[in-house]
Amino acid sequence: MAPQPPRPDRLTAVGDWLRRHQPAIRVVQWTMIGVYAALVTVPAFLPLPDAAAGILGDLVLFAQFAFWGVWWPAVLLSVVLVGRVWCGFFCPEGALSEFASARGRGRAIPRWITWSGWPFTAFVATTVYGQMVSVYQYPRPALLILGGSTLAAVLVGANFGRGKRIWCRYLCPVNGVFGLLAKLSPFHFAVDGDAWRASQAASKRRFAPVDCAPLVPIRTMRGASPCHMCGRCSGFRGAIRLAARSPNKEIVEVAGDSSNPWETALLVYGLIGIAGGAFHWSASPWFVAVKDAAAVWLVDRDLLWPLESSLPWWLLTNYPERHDVLVLLDGFLLLAYVGGTAIILGSSVFGSLILATICLGRWSRRRLHHLAQSLVPIAGCGVFLGLSSLTVTMLRAEGFALGWVDRGRGALLLAASVWSLQLAWLIGRRHAGSAIRRLASLSFMMAAVTIANLPWILLFFGW
Repeated sequence: MAPQPPRPDRLTAVGDWLRRHQPAIRVVQWTMIGVYAALVTVPAFLPLPDAAAGILGDLVLFAQFAFWGVWWPAVLLSVVLVGRVWCGFFCPEGALSEFASARGRGRAIPRWITWSGWPFTAFVATTVYGQMVSVYQYPRPALLILGGSTLAAVLVGANFGRGKRIWCRYLCPVNGVFGLLAKLSPFHFAVDGDAWRASQAASKRRFAPVDCAPLVPIRTMRGASPCHMCGRCSGFRGAIRLAARSPNKEIVEVAGDSSNPWETALLVYGLIGIAGGAFHWSASPWFVAVKDAAAVWLVDRDLLWPLESSLPWWLLTNYPERHDVLVLLDGFLLLAYVGGTAIILGSSVFGSLILATICLGRWSRRRLHHLAQSLVPIAGCGVFLGLSSLTVTMLRAEGFALGWVDRGRGALLLAASVWSLQLAWLIGRRHAGSAIRRLASLSFMMAAVTIANLPWILLFFGW
């Protein structure tokens, strides 16, 4: 009796199940598209809720809570826990872009689309613009930003590629963020290079190519960062399978193979700098003090138009019926505050990274960008806490007692800080044999982590 091949482990079986059930995943995606369209579109045409309205009794508040209070924080958390499953299974933009691409013009991808600076630029632009129009508070800006992004994804798909997710691969405003956080996931589709080569040597038949929508070069894929975890490639040539790994593995062992300045910029100046300023400007006493001083200076010189002029709601928050109007002075100071915060925080962190790199030996840009990757846990934790602050605010308005929240926030920041420092130490071991050098480098990484904590400590515990 011929020996039976070994049964695949449970994770491998899950990956193979995903490959076999792609039609079911399509049903899930189209269901999400319907729910997404309803929650984005309908509230924009409804009257704003009054002060007595609740989440369950008002569609505008329900959609606000669903998108910004639950959806965004949950998606960020899911990327860390299980990789970019959101992208592969649920994302409406990705599904629509792929659908349009399969039926579109199929043009070659122009060079401007593949520019590696798009993840940073798109993240900064959407984050700052969202603050200017109060996207978390009002439905029309949400429709403008989310609906506009979806429309752009469809147009890109309709013009470029053949059944691929060109938008997701190059232009999506959160692609870079998801790519960074996915490096921490304990699950990935592992590629066995030896098994791949053995399958080529043992069989002369041609294998049907894998339809990888986000254009990942799966043969050389070593991490979860670009992978959408859709399962289409599972079992290909007997060399690809869903597997568990250490959450530290990709950042420590893979991320240092190449230098990616734009990814470092997104991490240091985007997630730590821009996001830090964007989430706490409205609560900052410094912002209020500067605004009051600027207003006095303008009044003393009889320059009243910056204090009286406003812009349409799609350029600057303008809801007089809610007594919520940002005048030109507010808009200018918002941009200056967020930009200044990003420059100060980002440059301080970057300077610490440079010193930490020098401590490990001869100057190396590759080592610098590798060390920067150790900040992914604390940067991601900060953004998660910033987004979940709306969740807490809305739940407290509903009467929920959340006395444990501040302790939970402190615990998460502490855990993320320790994780980042552990990664920095492990990365240092790959670049320097001397324990003294590694300890010196770690001291500057502690400074970087402390700086990354500052905006959240001020927001949640200082003001």
